[in-house]
Amino acid sequence: MWYDNTIGKLARNNLAEQERSFMPIKIQDALPAREILENENIFVMTEYRAMHQDIRPLNVLMLNLMPTKIVTETQFLRKLSNSPLQVEVEFLHMASHVSTHVDQTHLNTFYKVFDEVEHRKYDGMIITGAPLDFVAFEDVDYWEELKAIMEWTKTHVHCTLHSCWGSFAGLYYHYGIKKQDHIPKLSGVYSHQIRKKNSPLFRGFDDVFYAPHSRATEITEEQVLARQELEIMAVSAEAGVAIVKSTDSRQFFITCHPEYDSDTLKLEYERDMEKGMQPDLPVHYFPEDNPANAPVVNWRSAGQLLISNWLNYYVYQSTPYEL
Repeated sequence: MWYDNTIGKLARNNLAEQERSFMPIKIQDALPAREILENENIFVMTEYRAMHQDIRPLNVLMLNLMPTKIVTETQFLRKLSNSPLQVEVEFLHMASHVSTHVDQTHLNTFYKVFDEVEHRKYDGMIITGAPLDFVAFEDVDYWEELKAIMEWTKTHVHCTLHSCWGSFAGLYYHYGIKKQDHIPKLSGVYSHQIRKKNSPLFRGFDDVFYAPHSRATEITEEQVLARQELEIMAVSAEAGVAIVKSTDSRQFFITCHPEYDSDTLKLEYERDMEKGMQPDLPVHYFPEDNPANAPVVNWRSAGQLLISNWLNYYVYQSTPYEL
């Protein structure tokens, strides 16, 4: 199946990417992402070693809504790795949804459901995207549970980062901003302009940065600017609003995919071709617009900076020591 092949391809291709760092990510020893990350020379701390350090790690909860859970786990863990901070990552899945693209044993071993964490507090949380572009939020089978989780973040999570579909869901739930269809689908690597150049989120960034998009959903600048509690951080002339945050810096909404691997868009394109969907070629991605040419990555450093700056300046620097 496509998702099984994706996991294997990403595991092999990521060895060549060699995104080096030395941050201790604390995850369960048997998590499949551990071997991939260690082969990329990323410092993954064992639970035993973490228990013997006199330090409070940052507690980050990741609600993984993607069907390809192992791929998404690995992508975000790689980005969280670019920091000297110790981070303990836990994974959450929806109890009201039956996942068909991942082995149930994997969920039982490495994931929790909301009932198991609702009485805890976290420094940070990541809510991932989901392949639900043309589905109304109210028609998503786990929407009521997701609403409960997003409400819970207001009192139990210091700072939450929403990714792609998760960002549209968050903007709709928290601020009533309705998503709109974007046809044809946005697929490719786009240039972005920073609106808030003095923001800690963009420390170390170039004036223009690149990031992949893969969505058939959008919001407009006018929708965001109509809410005084929100500010636009970055936009793309081609892809539109890319990064939004709340003025109190407790909620971040990212419509692009800084976590994507070099071949993620390629695999999505090939998957859709195999389904007979006749997708458009991802723009600004394949050299000479030839799918036979290996993509050249120009978004990796910005993606690392974005996630590590969020983790450092908006989670670590401001979260209370006693949660």
